[in-house]
Amino acid sequence: MAYNQYILVCGGTACMSSKADDIYCNIIEELDKAGMKNDVQVVKTGCFGFCEKGPIVKVLPDEAFYVEVKPEDAVELVAEHVVKGRTVGRLLYKEDESKEHAKIDELSFYQKQVRIVLRNCGFINPENIEEYIARDGYAALEKVLSEMSPEDVIAELKESGLRGRGGAGFPTWRKWDFTRAVESDQKYVVCNADEGDPGAYMDRSVLEGDPHSVLEAMAIAGYTTGADRGFIYIRAEYPLAIRRLQKAIEDATEMGLLGDGILGTDFSFNIEIRLGAGAFVCGEETALLASIEGERGMPRPRPPFPAVKGLWDQPTVINNVETWANIPVIITRGGAWFSKIGTGDSKGTKVFALTGKIKNSGLVEVPMGTPLRDIVYNIGGGIPDGKKFKAVQTGGPSGGVITADHIDVPIDFQHLQELGSIMGSGGMIVMDEDDCMVDVAKFYLDFTVEESCGKCAPCRVGGRKLYNILDKISNGQGKPEHLDQIEEIGVAMKRASLCGLGQTAPNPALSMITYFREEIEEHINEKRCPSGVRKDLVQYFILPDKCIGCTLCARRCPVNVISGERKQVHEINQDGCIKCGECFEACKFGAVIRR
Repeated sequence: MAYNQYILVCGGTACMSSKADDIYCNIIEELDKAGMKNDVQVVKTGCFGFCEKGPIVKVLPDEAFYVEVKPEDAVELVAEHVVKGRTVGRLLYKEDESKEHAKIDELSFYQKQVRIVLRNCGFINPENIEEYIARDGYAALEKVLSEMSPEDVIAELKESGLRGRGGAGFPTWRKWDFTRAVESDQKYVVCNADEGDPGAYMDRSVLEGDPHSVLEAMAIAGYTTGADRGFIYIRAEYPLAIRRLQKAIEDATEMGLLGDGILGTDFSFNIEIRLGAGAFVCGEETALLASIEGERGMPRPRPPFPAVKGLWDQPTVINNVETWANIPVIITRGGAWFSKIGTGDSKGTKVFALTGKIKNSGLVEVPMGTPLRDIVYNIGGGIPDGKKFKAVQTGGPSGGVITADHIDVPIDFQHLQELGSIMGSGGMIVMDEDDCMVDVAKFYLDFTVEESCGKCAPCRVGGRKLYNILDKISNGQGKPEHLDQIEEIGVAMKRASLCGLGQTAPNPALSMITYFREEIEEHINEKRCPSGVRKDLVQYFILPDKCIGCTLCARRCPVNVISGERKQVHEINQDGCIKCGECFEACKFGAVIRR
């Protein structure tokens, strides 16, 4: 059926939690009342990416982009936009008070993005396989089965330059080729969807918005390597993604795109879902395999590597969700096309979950090599409330910080490694001047200590020692020798830990010492937290030459420890001050300082 208009309603987890389902149902109800139900198709899609402004509704072919929509707005959207052809101005996105944006391509959030992995998210109903097929879905699988040998597929991946998007950046073609070359009656393909980094939701959004892209890619890997079974390992905390994945598997099997004799050939491939219990260590591939096998999720020594001896001791290809989502596009458009995007050794795009102290938080996909400044300021809209940019943490608990001094650095594998960070799976947390870097490093160490499986001593003992040192520093009990101890323990953990969790756990602390040594030394030597996060290490003072005696600070003080007559210099009694910062926030003349 041909429709005059299409209304796309974001159906990602974030928007669904803000009543997107009610918006969807209300729009259908209003169209029915207006007698236009057969003229307009309403589609519940995956994530649009612009999570800061959800729920989002997009109207085609007008490209109208509505943000922060509420269920009750359905009445006006249908009456004004659908019936009368007039945009609803109050729901359009405004980058500033002077300009409203009616179309998605006018938004700076999207202008520098190149959506390959996210190509279908926000465009199709992820629970309708026909919509995926209409956007070249399963064309890559058909091409592989009808025109390409396994060696041809490997060659295409090699030319593309695709590297794993799960953290280490290992060449995808090489991993597949290792498995292809091993003689075995049974081989496996595994999708790592155990996304555990704080603030990361890239994989979840792809599975919610475009599950078939992962299924198609896994089937291609099965053909290429000689595997006939695949497993998707996903944490149970992702119920929407699990439900959509399950439906996608059922629909693809029913249409002959999975299962036995795919597309009339002698190639068979089946996919099962395995649920994880949320252990961060199970993001490490050998621990993940142990969990699939029903064992406790603990890493195994390598070599042998899973590509040669993996699941149930059989050759196994493991890639994460984002890596898989690239495969069908590379096959249909060619490795040469893909390799033109990105930098010398970092081809293609990277998806980041942009969160923290940023105006436009959300899911962004940019070419490798995009300067950090473009991501933070052009896409992210900068830091709220006029605060200064301080740093970005990339790679989650396994990564490090990029400071304001390096804000023009190209974001790719090589440059991040040179700065002491990693790409990781794609978490990007922005920090401003009010963030305490000691507390940031302590937060990540607390996370990795809790998530350590405890199998090896360098991680189990070293992580706890690092955390205890950071805790002392943050509480004003640090000593100068603690800095050397952090570096010594960190280097030992990196060299001796069994898996990537322990090897990278010291990164936040080591990165902190490299780029914020002066701030740490203030905690140690002056017992002072310059950012004001640690209230027990903060003092507030009134500058006599700036105080005009307006009494604002005294009136805001909840414990009445500020004394002084009107139009006279005021003073804070340090013994009674509870360090709440109310005086600092109240003063309009910069007379109250924090140190």
